[in-house]
Amino acid sequence: MTRATAKATTAKGIATRRRIVEAAAAEIRERGTLATTLDDVCRRSGTGKSQMFHYFPEGREQLLLAVTELEAQRVFDDQDPYLNQLASREAWERWRDAIVETCRDQGPHCPLGVLIADVGRYSPAAQAITAQLIRRWQNAVRAGIEATQAAGEASSALDADRLAAAVVTAIQGGVSVLLSTGSADHLEITLNLCLDHLLFRRDWDS
Repeated sequence: MTRATAKATTAKGIATRRRIVEAAAAEIRERGTLATTLDDVCRRSGTGKSQMFHYFPEGREQLLLAVTELEAQRVFDDQDPYLNQLASREAWERWRDAIVETCRDQGPHCPLGVLIADVGRYSPAAQAITAQLIRRWQNAVRAGIEATQAAGEASSALDADRLAAAVVTAIQGGVSVLLSTGSADHLEITLNLCLDHLLFRRDWDS
């Protein structure tokens, strides 16, 4: 174990590393990857260059990869409580509202926007992390669709995997429009269309 690795595994080291990654993520949300320098991150995190390279000896690319991992986990953590309950119209609507409200409140600085438009495509390694998030996310949505079908609130004829892929793609597209326009309206509309396709309309039963 190197001295840098040992330092990074102590409680203080873990906290310092986290502070550096959080600072880098905040800078990227505000300024973008290309405009963010290591000096910016040091200033914001209250660390020096030598300390920075203790935790990220490979420099900028290694730090950006850590930011990608952080933002990907944030995206999933924000949705996890809702994803685990998707089996009814009410649960799907709560999930939709959580996504739209988060994106509307945070605008272009939301973690999903950062992943789509910036760090998530910075390098092949960052793309792999983003791809892993998308697969994990799609699998969770597919499980929710299957649970909704089992509960009798969605047609059993629906292809759960294809619809889950469409839902995740709709969110990404809506976030891309948000980044371009500052409006979450398209995101909300596309999610509503997905839910209309998924869920039985109660007024159809009358």
